[in-house]
Amino acid sequence: MTRVKRGYVARKRRKNILTLTSGFQGTHSKLFRTANQQGMRALASSHRDRGKRKRNLRRLWITRVNAAARDNGISYNKLIEYLYKKKKKF
Repeated sequence: MTRVKRGYVARKRRKNILTLTSGFQGTHSKLFRTANQQGMRALASSHRDRGKRKRNLRRLWITRVNAAARDNGISYNKLIEYLYKKKKKF
């Protein structure tokens, strides 16, 4: 079997990983193995936290709408119920 020289492909893959982790501290940005692990962990965390951010913003939005509704003498629940009823008429 002939020898396979993977220098360019392997170097490109490692360089991409090290570029992704360039701002990390210590060996997490210098050594390939730890950089690869931290890069995967960072991508997983960012994916998870995008959903978490949407969830938190929705909670904040509901809280603010509820506060404004209560200033006008109606609860959030009644406000949403009223809006749904108005929507069905159209």
